[in-house]
Amino acid sequence: MDLVQQVFKKLLKFLVAFSYLITCTAIAHAPPVTNALPLPRFASLRSKSVHMHVGPGNNYPIDWKFIRQGLPVEIIAEFDTWRQIRDWQGTQGWIHKSLLSGRRTAWVMNEICSLRKEPDEKSKVIARLEPGVVARLLECRNKWCRVEAQSPDGSSYRGWINRGNLWGVYAHEAKI
Repeated sequence: MDLVQQVFKKLLKFLVAFSYLITCTAIAHAPPVTNALPLPRFASLRSKSVHMHVGPGNNYPIDWKFIRQGLPVEIIAEFDTWRQIRDWQGTQGWIHKSLLSGRRTAWVMNEICSLRKEPDEKSKVIARLEPGVVARLLECRNKWCRVEAQSPDGSSYRGWINRGNLWGVYAHEAKI
């Protein structure tokens, strides 16, 4: 083998090793893969007792304790297994993702609202929902959302409520 071929072989080995090193370095420094779900998005609390921390980890102080399962929250940021959330009053903090559920709920806002049989202002009123009621979201169409709400005696009601009376659903959302 002549000198040119030997140099060419060594150069080729060097380039292969160098490209391998560059690829490994790029993979090691790549940002972590996050879930493909959009931000912000709504979720609900999975547990009856949820501690909200001031930062993304158990080593951060607890700022708030939620004591209502199913409460809707808005996920506004993610860090590893932690989610920064906001509640209907605007309170923000961090909770572990295992304490969240994808089951959608909504908070009835401000005033007593009519739950109607059909998505129409003239439709029969099935029930009246007070502010603070948490209802399960079933679907939304235009300015109406179909929900399921439970009364204090345990009976449940399904019907339509004006979307403007709910916190936990975006104005543009069509599919829940």
